[in-house]
Amino acid sequence: MDDQSHLLEEVRRGMIPAHIYNDEEVFRLERERLFSRAWVFVGHESEIPQPGDYVVRRVLEDSFIVARGEDHQVRALFNMCLHRGMQVCRAEMGHASHFRCPYHGWSYRNDGRLVGLPFHKEAYGGEAGFRRKSQTLLPAPALDTYNGLIFVSMDPDAPPLRDYLGDFAFYLDYYTRQSPSGIELRGPQRWRVKANWKIGAENFAGDMYHTPQTHTSVVEIGLFREPKAEKRKDGCTYWAGNGGGTTYKLPPGTLEERLRYVGYPDVMIERMKQVWSPEQLDLVGHDGFMVSAASVFPNLSFVHNWPRVEDSDDVLPFISIRTWQPVGPDETEVLSWFAVDAEAPEEYKALSYKAYLMCFGSTGMFEQDDVENWVSLTSTAGGSMARRLLLNSRMGLLEDDATVVPPLPPERFSGPGEAYVGYGEYNQRHLLRRWADYLERPAESAERIHVGRGGKAVTA
Repeated sequence: MDDQSHLLEEVRRGMIPAHIYNDEEVFRLERERLFSRAWVFVGHESEIPQPGDYVVRRVLEDSFIVARGEDHQVRALFNMCLHRGMQVCRAEMGHASHFRCPYHGWSYRNDGRLVGLPFHKEAYGGEAGFRRKSQTLLPAPALDTYNGLIFVSMDPDAPPLRDYLGDFAFYLDYYTRQSPSGIELRGPQRWRVKANWKIGAENFAGDMYHTPQTHTSVVEIGLFREPKAEKRKDGCTYWAGNGGGTTYKLPPGTLEERLRYVGYPDVMIERMKQVWSPEQLDLVGHDGFMVSAASVFPNLSFVHNWPRVEDSDDVLPFISIRTWQPVGPDETEVLSWFAVDAEAPEEYKALSYKAYLMCFGSTGMFEQDDVENWVSLTSTAGGSMARRLLLNSRMGLLEDDATVVPPLPPERFSGPGEAYVGYGEYNQRHLLRRWADYLERPAESAERIHVGRGGKAVTA
C-alpha cells in the first residue's frame, strides 16, 4: 500500500473498503503507525497490589513485565535479557523480588536493575569490562495510569494519558470508580478468535443495531427484564475524547430508583453519590441514561449490563474490561477481565461474577453470538471480491452528511461529547477516522538503545 490516501478517504466518509478487515499490508501499517504510538491498556493496579507482584502482558509482539517494585512504583519492563535476548520471565503472573534469565543466569530486581551476572570478573573483567551497576531492563517508552488502569505507549513523546482520553474519562468513571477504593479485577480469561481486532472494538463502541438480530434469543429466554431487544433504540450512543459507547434508557424515577432498577444495592448507591460528579449523577438520575458497552481507541472495551441471576426476577449488574490484542490480520487474542467495585458486598461480587461469566465470559451467550459474525466477516474480507466492495457505515447520515436526528441538547444529556438517540454508526465512524489519522502519518524511526562495550546504554 504505497499510497493509501484513497482508502483512508473512503473510510472517513463512512464507506469502508471491506478488505481492511483481513489484509497483510493494512496490518503492517497498523503495527508501524498505530500501535507504535497509541496508549494501550496492559493491566490494573489491583492485579499487582503488593511489592513483588507482577503480570506479563503484550503490545503486539512486545512482551512486558508489569511489576510493582519494592518502592511500590509500577513499571513496565521489556521482557528481554540484556545479554542474548532470552525472555527473562516466562510465567504469566506471580510474585518475585528478582527475575533470573534461564539462558545464562543474568538476574534482575523487580525494578529492572541488573544485579546478578555469573562469572562477572572472570568473563568480563568485572566492572572495568562491563558496568553491571548501570544496567536495567528496558522500560516501556511511556507508562501512565487512570483510576488504576495501567497503559503503556511505545511512543516516548506520547501525550499524558489523561489528555489522550479526553472527555471520555467522564464515562470511564462509571466503570472504574464506583467508590473511593475503585475497582478490583479477576482474570483475565484469554482466548483467540479468527477475526480482525477492529471488529470487536467497533462493535463495543456503538453497535446497538445488531442487538435485535444477533442477540434476540438471549432476550427471548428471559435473561433481561426488557421484553424486546429492539428497545435498545431508546438509548443513545455518545462519543467524547478518544472513546465512545452506548447507553440504555431507564424508566422514570429518581437517581436511587434508577440505580436500584439496574440492580445496585443501596450501600453501593450511596458511595456512587459520593464519588461521581453532579453531571455524572445527572446523566443517570435526570436524563435517565445508563452506560452499557464502550471502547477506547484503539483496542480497549468495556461492558456494563444487568441480567437476571439465580431463579429470581432480580437483576444484577456486572462490568467487564477487555482488550482486542492483534495477532495477525485475521486473528485476535481476547483478554477479558471481570471488574467490580472493591467495596461492594461479597455476596454482590459473587453474583456479579456469575452474571459476567454467563454473558461475556469465554463461553458466554453474548460472546458466542458475536464471534460467529466476526469470524464470518473476517474470512469473507480476505477474498478478492472484498477489494471491490465498500461497506456502508453511514447509518445516521443523509446524503449531504447531515444527521438523520439532531444530537441531544445539554438539557437532555449531561455528559460531554455528542450523543444521538437511536440507531446510528456515529461511533464506528469516529473510531475508524482516528484509525485513518494514525495510518496516514508515517512512523518516525524509534530511537535504538544498545549496551556499549563499557556497559553503558547507547542510543543510535
